[in-house]
Amino acid sequence: MNFATHRLLIVYHSQTGHTRAMARAVARGARRVDEVETRLKMALRTGLDDLLWAQGLLLGTPENFGYMSGAMKNFLDRTYYPAQGKINGLPYAVFISAGNDGSGALTSIERIARGYPLKPVCDPIIARGELSAEVLRQCEELGETMALGVAWGIF
Repeated sequence: MNFATHRLLIVYHSQTGHTRAMARAVARGARRVDEVETRLKMALRTGLDDLLWAQGLLLGTPENFGYMSGAMKNFLDRTYYPAQGKINGLPYAVFISAGNDGSGALTSIERIARGYPLKPVCDPIIARGELSAEVLRQCEELGETMALGVAWGIF
């Protein structure tokens, strides 16, 4: 029986599987916190109801041509106007799988997040190149940190 009273949403897109592995690691970490219900959803299958349900948000994307993935942009585009005034200050964090430096993907997400407005609460994780065990450990810590912050009302 799940007695979770807090809610964390992890939205991601993955082409090669790197961001999916990062998202699963984030979810593993978040699910260590019993008081938090965690949803792990692909960006194209996530909608406004999911976003309005959440008390914390994690966004994961590959870096595509120096930008976030089209699927992540689609999610943000579809929810932006309907969410206006309903999620102000929602805590969020970002994880990125990058072939280059990931800065373009991060900057584009941060720009849109300011418009919602969302509240950044953890440093982003940017995995450059192949995933390492260390990056996946950092992703688990990110998920657990976000879940604890939501559960304890810190964010």
